[in-house]
Amino acid sequence: MWNNHITKVLPCINAQQTAAKIISKGQQTLFSNSLNQSGLKAALNNYTIKHQISLGTSLLEKVSDSAKLDTQILLSFILNKEINYLYTWPENQLDPQQLTNFEALLQQRLQGKPIAYITGSKEFWSLPFKCNSSTLIPRPDTEILVEQVLEEAEQNLKLPIKCLDLGTGTGAIALALASEQPNWQIDAIDYSDDAVELAQHNAKALSLEHVNMYQSDWFTNVDTATGFDIIISNPPYIDENDIHLSQGDVQFEPLSALVADNAGFADIEKIAKDALEYLNTGGYIFFEHGFEQGEGVRAILKVLSYQSIQTIKDLNENDRVTFARKS
Repeated sequence: MWNNHITKVLPCINAQQTAAKIISKGQQTLFSNSLNQSGLKAALNNYTIKHQISLGTSLLEKVSDSAKLDTQILLSFILNKEINYLYTWPENQLDPQQLTNFEALLQQRLQGKPIAYITGSKEFWSLPFKCNSSTLIPRPDTEILVEQVLEEAEQNLKLPIKCLDLGTGTGAIALALASEQPNWQIDAIDYSDDAVELAQHNAKALSLEHVNMYQSDWFTNVDTATGFDIIISNPPYIDENDIHLSQGDVQFEPLSALVADNAGFADIEKIAKDALEYLNTGGYIFFEHGFEQGEGVRAILKVLSYQSIQTIKDLNENDRVTFARKS
């Protein structure tokens, strides 16, 4: 299906590139001799920002629920401009190299590659995070987790606060918290060395290098003498047979960060049990989980004698974050 869309639309891009090369070589006179005035105007419009947005949107709308936004992000990336530039200067024209680069990015998106992996960046908590295929892509729903951690800490915990982020990936959760609470002592771990390296890069880029990031298989390398007030995790929680693993952006993300045994609950169970050794009395544990897992996560925490168990819904009104306190 994607190949059909490419066949229909990309010849238009190739034609635009040819026209752009003619004009860029100072051959406007030759070009105008072959077209009447209205024809020349139409040709010029074919490689304006406005037209490229329309073209990219029509090309991607069959494979993306956010085709226009995807197109705008890719185009602003090629132009090295903010998206608002596209609205301010819709009649500006792309040069031949920009057209070629834009076509290449559209091809990648048509093949399903996530925008964040194409551009190598994703915004989270209004902060830019470098992304690559070694980690999950930060998602808006995870900001619900950050908001809840900040709220509970403000209302129920006293400084100094020690926080542990398990499975940090890009470092999004830990660094978002650090940006809001620079006085917190935050550790962030990941099993993947590549993920730790990426998270450390993001910490440096955001001037948040005081966050302590290191490799650990959950609690394996965490100092048992450190008592934490908050333990957070967005662990693997998808069942290995879930059909969504072969759909959308998820199919490009690392399986090790997505899939867990026991219908997706295995890592949540292990973390909740082991966390009791590392949490201070009255400390909080927070999980992000699947939209159908709220009841199951609450049951796990109840069996382990956690108190004040609550589940928070995400932007789509689905169960997404469950938290509790150690008694």
